[in-house]
Amino acid sequence: MIKSMTGFASASGASAPYSWGWEVRSVNGRGLDLRIRVPDRIEGLEAGLRKKLSAIAARGNITCNLRLTREEGGGTLEVNGAQLASVLSALQEIEARAMDAGVSLAPSKATDIVALRGVLEQTDGDQDATGLAATMLADADAVLADFDAMRVSEGAALAQILTSQLDEVAKLTAQAQELTARRADDMAVHLRATLARVMDGADAADPDRVAQELALIAVKADITEEIDRLKAHVAAARDLLSSGGAVGRKLDFLMQEFNREANTLCSKAQMKELTSIGLALKAVIDQMREQVQNVE
Repeated sequence: MIKSMTGFASASGASAPYSWGWEVRSVNGRGLDLRIRVPDRIEGLEAGLRKKLSAIAARGNITCNLRLTREEGGGTLEVNGAQLASVLSALQEIEARAMDAGVSLAPSKATDIVALRGVLEQTDGDQDATGLAATMLADADAVLADFDAMRVSEGAALAQILTSQLDEVAKLTAQAQELTARRADDMAVHLRATLARVMDGADAADPDRVAQELALIAVKADITEEIDRLKAHVAAARDLLSSGGAVGRKLDFLMQEFNREANTLCSKAQMKELTSIGLALKAVIDQMREQVQNVE
């Protein structure tokens, strides 16, 4: 099973007083590049997400965003001790002065005191950053599973496309091999005609030297090795696709080898039909190379 480096997933959740939204996406990359954007105040969250993403992805430029919002009025209420002490001290002084002046004051109520500015404060609840990080990491598992599932699904589609293209390469290679016998006969006729023209004007030509040159021409025009290597590359690519895992780099290297053999075959063709096959091979190999760029 191979994976694509392209994937996307999003999810949302809530747990009073917070609500949040996840978004994870990835595109092609030479290595694994993780870009995680989460609130800085949640200590340990980025490190935890980095560990989880590294466990499911080996390559790709991956961006993970968390949008965290807090409901208005959320958190807890706490008494500001210093402010309360200041208020009570002021009340005592006011009551004492009123008594000295013979003024009667109504008893103070707790509700009156807590209504005074600064006595009762609302906290944002961020003191338990460890607990919030644990909540977010647990919630991230689902969206990361969806993200990984999409990469697996895209990888399966890539494997089908690449398998079909490898079938086409194998078919074209077989056609090239079938043409080599007819090409050999045509080349033999051409070489004999060329040799005859040369020998007509060369009374003292060395037969051994001529034989060596003919043998060299035949070797340079032989495409047996190119065909054998193309077959070997097809088999190697099929093995990589079936083995699965992070095989993108190996497949990319194979594409270079495929292209090298197709280029050599074209340069040695000396036959219209064989040149056409070589060009068709190059086109299919180029298409494969584009698809391989998406393989993890």
